[in-house]
Order: sequence, then C-alpha cells, then structure tokens
Amino acid sequence: MVQPPCKRIRLENRKEEAEEETPNGSHQLTDAEKDGNATDENLRPAPVCTVCLGILQELCEMDFVKAVCQKINSAEYQFSSFVFSVSFPPQLSVREHAAWLLVKEEIGKQDLLVEKDDLVQLKEAYKWIIHPLFLEELGVPADGKSLFEVSVVFAHHETDEDCHFLATACPSCFKPAKNKQSVFTRMAVVKALELIDDDDFLKNFRSPPSSPKTPCTAVEIQCTNGAIFVAGRYNKYSRTLPQTPWIIDGERKMESSVEELISEHLMTTFKADSFNFSSSGREDVDVRTLGNGRPFAIELVNPRRVHLTAEEMKALQQTINNSSDKVQVHDLQIVTREAIGHMKEGEEGKTKSYSALIWTEKEIRNEDVAVLDSMKELKLDQKTPLRVLHRRPLAVRVRVIHTMQSEYIDEHHFRLRLKTQAGTYIKEFVHGDFGRTKPNIGSLLGTTADILELDVESVDTDWPPALDN
Repeated sequence: MVQPPCKRIRLENRKEEAEEETPNGSHQLTDAEKDGNATDENLRPAPVCTVCLGILQELCEMDFVKAVCQKINSAEYQFSSFVFSVSFPPQLSVREHAAWLLVKEEIGKQDLLVEKDDLVQLKEAYKWIIHPLFLEELGVPADGKSLFEVSVVFAHHETDEDCHFLATACPSCFKPAKNKQSVFTRMAVVKALELIDDDDFLKNFRSPPSSPKTPCTAVEIQCTNGAIFVAGRYNKYSRTLPQTPWIIDGERKMESSVEELISEHLMTTFKADSFNFSSSGREDVDVRTLGNGRPFAIELVNPRRVHLTAEEMKALQQTINNSSDKVQVHDLQIVTREAIGHMKEGEEGKTKSYSALIWTEKEIRNEDVAVLDSMKELKLDQKTPLRVLHRRPLAVRVRVIHTMQSEYIDEHHFRLRLKTQAGTYIKEFVHGDFGRTKPNIGSLLGTTADILELDVESVDTDWPPALDN
C-alpha cells in the first residue's frame, strides 16, 4: 500500500489553499449573512463530539482552567511546578477504538496504510491543549516529575453502558476487585479492546459512535503534594510516656506519646493531612532515652507547605522543645524518602548502650558483681518475651552483650552499664523471663534478679547527620 502524506504537509497545503481562495473576499460572508448565522448558532447549541464526548470542546478552555486553578489556589499549596493527570471515563476508549476502525476502513479504500500508533490519543491531545493554559494561569510549568499533582476525574453517565458488551466478549478482562467500584476500569477496557476481533467489535458497537445529548462533566478536582520527610533524634525524659499512642481494647492508657508530642507541631507547620512515624527501635513506656537520643523520621502526607529554611527548621525544633519537658528533639531536618532507608539498614548490626538499676534477692558484695565486667561478647538465646508475644512471632533469637560495667550500690542493688547488639531485650536479660533468656543476670550471679530502672544511653548510628544547632 502507498503511505499517506505527512499530517503537517497536509495541513500546510490546506492552509495555502484557503489563502488562495479568499484573498479578494470571494468566499467572505456579507454582514447580513454573518448576523443570520450568528443568530442561528446562538439558537442551536453545538453538537457534542461522538468521540471525545465534549472534552476537547468545553473542558479544555480557559474558563475550565480558571475553575481548576481557583481550587488549587484556595487550597494554599506551595509548589514550583505541577503534574496534571486526568481520568477519562472508560467508554472513551471504546469510542476512540470505533473511530479508529472507521478511519482504517476509509484509509484502506484509498490504498493507504496507517497504523493505530500514528493516531494521537485523546488524553495526549487534551494535555497538549491544557498545559499551556495552566502555565499561563498558574505561572509555573508542567513537569512529569513534580511532586505536586492536579488530578481531574471526568464522567459521562449517559454512555456508561458503552463498555458492557466487552464483558461478554472478553470476560477474563473484567474481574471484580474489592477496592474497585466497577469492573469497567480503563485498563480492563483497553485490555479487552486489544483482544477483541474487529468484526466482533463492530457487531456490538456502532462505528461511527452514536451522538450523545450531553457532554462530559468534571466530577472531581483534587490536589495532592508528595510527602515530605522530617528526621531527627529525640530524648525521652519521662517514665510514663509511650513512644506511640498506648491503646488497649479501644481504651487509651496514657494521655500522650512521643510520636504525638513531636508530630502535632510538624503537622501544623507543614499543614499536612496525616503522618507516619518510624524510629530506630523503640523503648518501653517506663524507659528513658538519654545521651545522643533515638533517630526518628516522620512522613508528612499531602503537606501544603514543602519548603522551610534552616532558620525556620530551628524555630520549629525550639517550638517542639518548649512545648513539653518530657521530650526534646535535635538535628531536626528535611530528608529524602531514600534517606529513610539508612535508619533501618543493618538494624541488627548496630549497637546500643544502656544503664540498668538492678535488685538482687540475696545480699551481694562488690566483688560479686565485678565478675560481670570481665565478660565480653556474651551470647544470649532469647525466646520471644512473654510481654511482646502478642505482637511478635515466637522464635529464639541469638543476641550479644558486647561489654558490661558494674557499679556497686549496696547489698541488694547495683547499676550495670551494657553495650549490646541492637534488638537485645535488656529487661529479660536481667530477670530471665522465667528461663526464656539464657544466660541472664540471675543465673550468672546465682540469685533472683529484677530490673528497677532502665535508660537508653546511646543508639550508635550516624543517621541523621548531626547539625550545628
């Protein structure tokens, strides 16, 4: 077959013909004809396109763009570029396919060859038209990598049933899903159109498609900003404060938590919808975190504000620290999503240091506890503690106590400083957890032992980077 001429050449030739035909006004309308046509046009609304269902007629003009931009500006998002996404009703794919079959037939009659890939998809054409209008109105460019997304969902209920015949023709493409309101998703329809035979399609759907009475409507305009990640270290000075909200059987046990005392100020400053808190390990409610603090990261979901200067971050850190004497933060900084991975990397290879106040049942002397100081790289077999068995799988984990240093207090008390492998259960190492941790302080000293106080003195990791604040 002969290849058709290039679209651009065809359009340019058309333009030249038009210029040749009208230089002397031979085809120009008289004023009366213009007035008459204008009156007729005012009385008769333009028909809705059978393929785009009005999207390229009414929903890509400046009035629509202004309405979308008004929604964006009223939400007070901070952004320097945007990505524009649209969700067209799935039946548009059916109508596009019908139009393509008609074009292919007509082109074939002329012994010309055209591939479906040569056609401009409706969504692509729409973005070509709409992006410059948004640039003009918002003053920022469209960028496919932007974290700020403007999404518009279009619907056309009049033609919703256009897709239904595909469920009979290609039933494997339409499987119910819990999170989908309808099986007729765009992806399912596109997949079915790739499988269905042209003749079978034309037996079930008109080509060209029938004319709709009404155009598409925009049923949802939504703005979302990509998540912002804030990291730092926290010190916890209270023995009655859980790391995260403590709720048992729907009842709250403590009035606040580390997570909440930090995140509430971040949420307010960044104007986010929600947050996700994570940290390098966790301490029990009655354990303090001292020294260089525990690394943490908070994901702020859909923030309106995304840029803070170093001075503003320092001020935010001070606001958090002034709000409570139970928790203090330092090295507060904005980080990337990828950087969060450093906090969890090699978790079991990290070391942590603790200080434990220990009670013994039998009387002890200084030399009794001093024997612990000489023990290095002590290996423990720790069965999942009873107190966490409801949320951790039953297993025996090997953990290492790298060093111990004892400080004798009196006949029944001494302080023990330990440097351990991360993930070691310190309380269970002291009291033995009914023999579930072996060896333990009780078995090493030949007495019953229990822990009265525990402090985390350091979490040995160089993340997040220390700041000069």
